[in-house]
Amino acid sequence: MITTMIPLLMTILFAGVAPDGSHRDEILKWRDQRETRLKSDTGWLTLAGLFWLKEGENRFGADPNNDIALPEGSAPASAGILEFHDGRTVVNMAPGVEATIGGKPVTRMELKPDSSGSPDILAMGRLTMQVIKRGDKYGIRLKDTQSRSRKEFTGLHWYPIEDSYRITARFVPYDPPRMIMVPTVLGTTEEMPCPGKAVFTLNGQEMTLEPVLEEPDAEELFYIFKDETSGAQTYPAGRFFYSGMPKDGVVVLDFNKAYNPPCAFTPYATCPLPPAQNRLKVKIEAGELNYGHH
Repeated sequence: MITTMIPLLMTILFAGVAPDGSHRDEILKWRDQRETRLKSDTGWLTLAGLFWLKEGENRFGADPNNDIALPEGSAPASAGILEFHDGRTVVNMAPGVEATIGGKPVTRMELKPDSSGSPDILAMGRLTMQVIKRGDKYGIRLKDTQSRSRKEFTGLHWYPIEDSYRITARFVPYDPPRMIMVPTVLGTTEEMPCPGKAVFTLNGQEMTLEPVLEEPDAEELFYIFKDETSGAQTYPAGRFFYSGMPKDGVVVLDFNKAYNPPCAFTPYATCPLPPAQNRLKVKIEAGELNYGHH
């Protein structure tokens, strides 16, 4: 850890704007937590497959001829069947194959999808599977604690921390909140509620960002944006960050906490993309650099 921190600290020392100690410490702690989550047993690096369900039986197991082919050596050749009908998914485990949901053994059970807010996660040894809903499609998200992405992960890289990219923006509320169309890597679009817009000045230019609420009771604003570093120094499709809720008509945007979407690390994610109004004609030289391209 010490050796990996030295280049970052040297970069900070020679950056054009030195961050104050408390802000720098906050960002360094946040970045360490970000990488820890990414590398955890449930992090995005463990994502190992995405399989769209068809009506009827969807067989799963390590045999490559299954509808849902699990990694070699991770499960029996035939581990079970997922019965999918009219948006409902029922798992039937093969005799003798052990699986749990919430720590309890299961042989047959209907699986709640992620759209329910509390999806069921089927665990089999090093693997987990859950049902996801994207538009009118349902699929199986497979995670593997021994995935190739996790084993070969080389670490995150960042721009130097700069106070100038911690910006106090004016927040213009929408009453009522607007529904905006958010594209995805699947080629679909999702309607998401937008409570207002953040208006700020950067490099002498006034610009805006429209955040969305990920859940009706969200306590943070979620920003999906793209800028002139996208595709060069940062992930081509754009980046994410969060802010607190507006207070007294302002909101704090800290681009030092901008980070890559899961799609930067795995081909099996279903990431949202920046809506047109969040594609900024300015370089945001802050936050996470493109993974593997630094």
